Amino acid sequence: MRETGKIKLGISIGDLNGIGCEVILKTFEDSRMLDFCTPVIFASNKTISFQKNELNIGVNYNGIHKVEQALDGKVNVFNVWKESPMVKFGEATPEAGKYALLSLRAAVAALKKGEIDVLVTAPINKNNIQAKDFKFPGHTDFLAQELGGESLMFMVTDELKVGLVTDHVAIKDVATTIDAKLIKSKALTIENSLKVDFGIRKPKIALLGINPHSGDNGVIGKEDEEVMKPAIEELIKAGHLVFGPYSADSFFGSDSYTKFDAILAAYHDQGLIPFKTLSFGKGVNYTAGLDKVRTSPDHGTAYEIAGKGIADHSSFKEAVFTALKIFKNREEYQELTANPLKKQRLKR
Repeated sequence: MRETGKIKLGISIGDLNGIGCEVILKTFEDSRMLDFCTPVIFASNKTISFQKNELNIGVNYNGIHKVEQALDGKVNVFNVWKESPMVKFGEATPEAGKYALLSLRAAVAALKKGEIDVLVTAPINKNNIQAKDFKFPGHTDFLAQELGGESLMFMVTDELKVGLVTDHVAIKDVATTIDAKLIKSKALTIENSLKVDFGIRKPKIALLGINPHSGDNGVIGKEDEEVMKPAIEELIKAGHLVFGPYSADSFFGSDSYTKFDAILAAYHDQGLIPFKTLSFGKGVNYTAGLDKVRTSPDHGTAYEIAGKGIADHSSFKEAVFTALKIFKNREEYQELTANPLKKQRLKR
């Protein structure tokens, strides 16, 4: 449990040639944000100075070499490197990938040590960040290795929450990757997250079918009949409020999603296309199931607008608020479940 003071919010810088620095600096250009947390950006004074001057963003910052030097009421920059990396806005360069990884590793190391309380990651390029010691399709898989727990990509807003059974898996491999064990594991991870991270006492979860029309009773593929339905039946028998499989093509258009606390989609685009259509700019990518809190905005590097000063920082700002809210919810849940009297009240 945290002792005193504001929540320390760690931020990894992402791809220097994308819009990551811009949305970070725009978020904290509003000094009121400093009332909610103490931000620590893992980069360097030179990098932040270059970015703020190029983008004409009025942010003052406090350079530090140890996380404990971070000051409340200030934007703090933890100096991970001393040199001045070459910035080429809009280009996917090996150098940008190198520094994105340096920032991410430093931020995750601080998170694991408890030097920061939560982590918000700016967008990376999944190609140029690859290295001998980093061969992951994205943040989620890397964090699953580095942190304890069972990771799950969970796209969230106040009104809509969509998790994925499989995330960065090729379409041709989806059906063979999904089995009953994986479905049950992801469903239980979502259920626990809804309780602990979002304060929902008895969450209702909808599962989307793997095939069109959930296979039409085996006419369009047998995975839903042979894998998905038996897994759901087991969960229901065990007392979990899990329903489906629902046909994905009509589930969102008919507003069926509004009847559930979360939706578990079978694969990446099945869940993210409707989520981003309904929530783009307001959505947050949350890595549920881990023992630490990590969020990110729901967009990528956006090279096409990088360096132009026109990036919308709404999603990054939401990622900050979501990380802080989840951290506080976890603290409250631990307190409630640790105190027998409060625990009784929670059960009512």
